[in-house]
Amino acid sequence: MKLIEVKDKSSRKAFLEFPVKLYKQERNWIRPLDKDIESVFDPKQNKYFRHGDAIRWVLEDESGEIVGRVAAFVDRKTMKKGVKAGGMGFFECIDDEKAAHILFDACRQWLEKHDAEGMDGPINFGDRDRWWGLLVDGYTEPNYCMPYHFPYYQQLFENAGFQLYFKQYTYARRTKEGGLLEKVQDKADRISRNPAYSFKHIEKKHLERYGEDFRTIYNKAWVKHAGVGGMSKVQAMSTMNKLRPVLDEKIVWFAYFNDEPVGFFINLPELNQIFKHLNGKFDLWAKLKFLYHKWTGSCRKMFGVAFGIVPEHQGKGLEGALVVASTSYVWSKESPYEDFEMNWIGDFNPKMMRVAEDVGGRIFKTHHTYRKLFDPTKPFARAPIIE
Repeated sequence: MKLIEVKDKSSRKAFLEFPVKLYKQERNWIRPLDKDIESVFDPKQNKYFRHGDAIRWVLEDESGEIVGRVAAFVDRKTMKKGVKAGGMGFFECIDDEKAAHILFDACRQWLEKHDAEGMDGPINFGDRDRWWGLLVDGYTEPNYCMPYHFPYYQQLFENAGFQLYFKQYTYARRTKEGGLLEKVQDKADRISRNPAYSFKHIEKKHLERYGEDFRTIYNKAWVKHAGVGGMSKVQAMSTMNKLRPVLDEKIVWFAYFNDEPVGFFINLPELNQIFKHLNGKFDLWAKLKFLYHKWTGSCRKMFGVAFGIVPEHQGKGLEGALVVASTSYVWSKESPYEDFEMNWIGDFNPKMMRVAEDVGGRIFKTHHTYRKLFDPTKPFARAPIIE
């Protein structure tokens, strides 16, 4: 077999199109947009190149057929903390251990040259909300920028010495079936009766203000997570502006205490319900098809992108009250949304798992993030629990 580094038009095309061939009989697979994959490996678009590097390969068999692909990357910021682990991802392979081991070994050798002591995978060269984890349960249509895999991938990883670092749970529920647990509803009602608290859905005309509120809450609630840094004003507005074209104002909610932002519940229409009609392209014709499906309301699923409560207001019932506020629209006849899935929650975050369960969520999909230490004599540890 022959390993080919991706660095020209032909090999980039092979990297993008190999999964199309691999999953052609798999009805639940949705082809990602080519531009979303390519943006990960473009230093002009991916800020992680400022403190990291990436490489990718495709694998040919003896007949010249592509039988696998993979990428490896280093982030020098995260490698300064704890185990110096690099990353590998975008793994796709036929059901062949020899082919898989060639791809894994290419990643290991490249990462060792970049001073890594191990590798996490399959992960993204970027933020955790995209391309993160190996699907091991819940083989249904993937959400936007989340991976879908064949069941045999799990054995390929574990036979190659990867160990479970953490599990990722995607919770789901029917939007309009069943309410909240009684204890959650009672707490939410108490919060709602307190005049110091208020709840608002966003308005696009005031997006800059909501961007700053998002940043304030995020920096208080999320930076304690391992590998998560603070967010700047520029980053917050960049995030909001990227979301602007697809925002549904009535499903993005903020909570305030004495007019200070203390919580957010950010949802979007689940874009893969539209992108599955575009075959990975986003040219002019694809954009017209996108607009058609958006205007005709073909998207019946909403996706929970982020949920955050500042620490001093956690555990008081604000979590439930924020969800209840959003149901004023989501449970109405006006809302087109029938299903709701949440962004994944790591098993290292039991508090957030309880919140998802309290609002009626059930585990619908499970992904694994693995870690492989290059020195097998070194002790392995699971991801630390967030207290």
